[in-house]
Amino acid sequence: MRERARALLLLPAGVWYALFLVGPLVVLFIFSFGIRGPNGGYLPGFTLEQYQAIGTRITPFVNTVWYAALGTIGCLVVAYPLAYYLATRAGSKRLILLALVVVPLWTSFLIRTYAWMFILGSNGIPKIWDELGLGRLVLVNTPFAIVLGIVYNYLPLMILPLFVSLDRLDRSLLEGSRDLGAGPVATFRQITLPLSLPGIASGCLLVFIPAMGEYLIPVLLGGGKTYFLGNALADLFLQSRNWPFGSAIGSAFVGMMLIVVALYAVFTARLSRHRPDAQLL
Repeated sequence: MRERARALLLLPAGVWYALFLVGPLVVLFIFSFGIRGPNGGYLPGFTLEQYQAIGTRITPFVNTVWYAALGTIGCLVVAYPLAYYLATRAGSKRLILLALVVVPLWTSFLIRTYAWMFILGSNGIPKIWDELGLGRLVLVNTPFAIVLGIVYNYLPLMILPLFVSLDRLDRSLLEGSRDLGAGPVATFRQITLPLSLPGIASGCLLVFIPAMGEYLIPVLLGGGKTYFLGNALADLFLQSRNWPFGSAIGSAFVGMMLIVVALYAVFTARLSRHRPDAQLL
């Protein structure tokens, strides 16, 4: 009886998941084996030519993985000290500072990106730089602007899991490490950092996956000079109307994401089996 009740409770979510996530992915996968019609679109068929042609569009894959990885590393470098401060030093200001971290998520992604276009544009930082007599500075439409846009827009997704992980640390382990003679650096390296690895892994996953599907940032801040997978898919489906080839690239992209999620699951499973809670030195 309990199992039946549990199944009934899960049924609405399962139906929603099947219709709006699994269903479109199945259609995408089927289209990837078809052929392009004379006027574009899709014609039924079964061929692997679309997957064989992916090698001719390897640049968007490389750019997407490279910039998503750089943005994820940048988020981690910025977020970890902030999350550590919020979890251990913020005190009564913690809720206010956490609210300030979350507030940008309430603003439109497009508006936030446009704001950086102004800041990095000719009337923003480059203008101040030039008036100081430091020479000409170009920031917008550069790889730097793309990475900065990823770091800014996805930073809260890195801070929150890191904060939760650091906030749940057993303070007695830190005190025990200090009592046994370990300094702050050794305590951080042997206790704090290993125990916060689940938060690091979760934050990296939450940032890396949406950054891989990014479309607006490379167009607005990169000027369209750096081609992401999102840009390639938009061109294939909307401009050249090569739906089978676009579906093949989309299917390959989904496969990459599944590999990333699988690696995350393996990593977190190993962490749970080898937690260093008792390693104080």
